[in-house]
Formats: sequence, C-alpha cells, structure tokens
Amino acid sequence: MLIHVGYDIGLEFASPTPLLLLLDIHTARRRDVIFEDELNAPDIVVERGLDLYGNRAKRLIAPAGPLKLSYRAVVRDTGLVDDAPLDAREVPVADLPNYAMHFLGGSRYCETDELAPIAWQLFGHIKPGYGRVKAICDFVQNQIHFDYQAARATRSAFAAYNERTGVCRDFTHLAITFCRCLNIPACYVNGYLGDIGVPPDPAPMDFSAWFEAYIDHRWVTFDARHNVPRAGRIVIARGRDAADVAMITSFGQHKLTQFNIVAQEVAPKRAEALVSRAA
Repeated sequence: MLIHVGYDIGLEFASPTPLLLLLDIHTARRRDVIFEDELNAPDIVVERGLDLYGNRAKRLIAPAGPLKLSYRAVVRDTGLVDDAPLDAREVPVADLPNYAMHFLGGSRYCETDELAPIAWQLFGHIKPGYGRVKAICDFVQNQIHFDYQAARATRSAFAAYNERTGVCRDFTHLAITFCRCLNIPACYVNGYLGDIGVPPDPAPMDFSAWFEAYIDHRWVTFDARHNVPRAGRIVIARGRDAADVAMITSFGQHKLTQFNIVAQEVAPKRAEALVSRAA
C-alpha cells in the first residue's frame, strides 16, 4: 500500500520569531518514504536534529510577515491493521526497562495523582494485560464526546474526564493517564491517519493522536478515539504527552492562516506521477 501524506500550514508573524518544528515523519519510518517534497522559503536557514525522544526536529527563525510550510510524501505501508495481541501480559514494574519507566509517571497533561483512585476503582478488577488496556479504551471512548469545536490546548486528562468532551488528544491523554495509574507505561503518539479501510469522515483531515502501551516487553498501539484496529498509521512524534510533541512551538506571537492535511491511499500510477513531477 502507498499513502500520500502532507500538509500546508500558513503562519503570520509580526517580527522575526524562532520556531521549533516536529513535523517530519519519524525516524522509524524513514526507510518507507519513497518520495518527499518540502517547499519552504529558500532563504530560511533550517537546523535539523533529533530531540530527546528520537523525533526529527527542525529549528528556524521565521521572518516577519507570512510563512507557508508545505510538505508532501509517499510512504510505503504494509496495509495491515494494528496488532491486537489478546494474550499480551503486563510487565511487572521491577522488570521494566529504564526507558519504559520514563512513561509511568505524571506529566503536563496526565495527572496520575488526580486519577489514580478512579483508575483502580474502574479497572483494578480487570485481568492485567491487553484486556485491561482495551477496557480503558472502551471506557474513554464512551466517556468523552468528540467535538472538534471543543478543542482546547490547556485541557488535561483530569479535565477531559470531568468535562466529557474533547478531541483525539483528550481521548489519548485520559487513556494514557489511566494506564500509568495502573503501572502500565504509555506514550503519546501523533501522526497521519487517513480514512483507509473505513468510511470517509466528512470533517477536514487533521493530524491524529493515539498511544502505545508497553505490555509483553513491547510497545502496542491503542487508539481510544477510534477504538478499532486501523491501517495506515504514519508516526511523526512520540513523547510523554502533547507537550513533548507539539508540532509547532513558536517563541513569540503568531497567527495561523492556513491548515490543510493530506493522508490518503494512492494508486501506484498516481505515486509515480508525484515522483516524476518532483524529479
């Protein structure tokens, strides 16, 4: 399967402003990229590197005035839906590797201290393992009403639990927090997720958020927002929560003037045309 992904993001600045961008396809998927085209102003110097979580980061200084960030890529994908290892077991805390321990505690949007009593009351009786994490996803999907108009950058997991509304990042934060309360490491993931193998969503395409739980000594994908195995996930960044994987961090004021995301399966002939056009 070939997936065409990309974005057109318009920003406007009153003065030169430093930016930190996490918009590149993750290092783990670089070998699957068969074509990519990035259109940015040629006179802007871009510094590239990896952040603490292995995400591909870019630093630049945006000039005063309008700035358009555009990107297109074709990515090879297996077309397989998310793995569902029903017999996967939880790993005791004493046996967790050090890197997984980092995803056990509270973080900016995941208040484990507030939600721990609730987590144990709701899920403490469920057999540890894949089934417990799936039960968390079931609960979160029923607890939160998806409403794009209700998006709020400051909403935390505890707030989402009480307000019962939000977007994919809120579903993900709440599920992650419940997992950590139950001693299951969980990390926040964002990336592309097109309507592949499912009915098309009439809403404009956006970046998506899901999570990975560390069970049976590996990271397993879960999605509390959609709560069904999906195909075609392309990771951009991983972190403890949305604060670690902000796609655009502006060290100054800016205005968003355009936001267009592409994530769709593409026929081989169409992919060839994209590659030829960029050559």
